[in-house]
Amino acid sequence: MPNEKTLILVKPDGVQRGLIGDVIGRLEKTGLKIIGIKFIQISEELAGKHYAEHKDKPFFSGLVKFITSSPVVALVLEGNNAISITRKTMGATNPVDSPPGTIRGDFAIDLGRNIIHGSANDDDAKREVDLFFDKNELCQYSKSNDAWVTE
Repeated sequence: MPNEKTLILVKPDGVQRGLIGDVIGRLEKTGLKIIGIKFIQISEELAGKHYAEHKDKPFFSGLVKFITSSPVVALVLEGNNAISITRKTMGATNPVDSPPGTIRGDFAIDLGRNIIHGSANDDDAKREVDLFFDKNELCQYSKSNDAWVTE
């Protein structure tokens, strides 16, 4: 899909391990454009909304506890096929299944500490971007290399 937006979170383990720059650098190198970025402490309320689909699952409280345990970096990326490109760059949810060269394949070894969150599909992306960013926090701009990234 052309011109998609997706939410990325560098999770608490990525922040605490000093991997923010590595993660953002890999995402930028894909050619996707950062249109929103902030360093935040996620509240329990926001975490509950973010993970609402898992509310009745036994691991829900663990997800909330972890994502609120340290600040995160929230980004919105935009570009052609942004969701599928970021998903491939991230690697599989379980780092054991992620090939070398992906963020999770290179930096993670545990399912519960997998460095990064990315929207799974277009509906999730729209919901998640709206949860973490106000419209006025997203910047629309052109980059001088856009013509070298897409036709």
